[in-house]
Amino acid sequence: MSKTTNINGKEISIDVDESMPLLWFLRDELELTGTKYGCGIGSCAACTVHMNGQAIRSCLTPVSSVIGKKITTIEGLSEDGSHPLQKAWLANNVPQCGYCQAGQIMGAADFLSKNPSPKEQDVEAAMSAHICRCGTYQRIKKAVLDAAAEMQEA
Repeated sequence: MSKTTNINGKEISIDVDESMPLLWFLRDELELTGTKYGCGIGSCAACTVHMNGQAIRSCLTPVSSVIGKKITTIEGLSEDGSHPLQKAWLANNVPQCGYCQAGQIMGAADFLSKNPSPKEQDVEAAMSAHICRCGTYQRIKKAVLDAAAEMQEA
């Protein structure tokens, strides 16, 4: 069996120790540095990516578990930053240090795929697992709601 995975639409050979965390495979082997290391124990969610459309913590996910799967990183969400979440993030001045933002956006994308018409409390609950050291939670909530509205219009 071929040891490959699909990352952002490209078939990638896995030629590393399969116990390596996906985060380090993405960053060190593929130079996809948008996914960030935050805590290393899956608590902060800065390393969130999608596996087969579901949000996962890449710091906890061994490369062995992504063989044959479809992985999407922040770089794969849109080629030009035109995803409604990316636009809403900028429009609402969400980023400060920016460290958690890729994980926040990827978590929000997963959430909106399951709940396209959220209420404020839905967004708060869904995004509560994502830690923002700068405390931009109100702007994050507004950006998610704005993106949901844009996605509903499309």
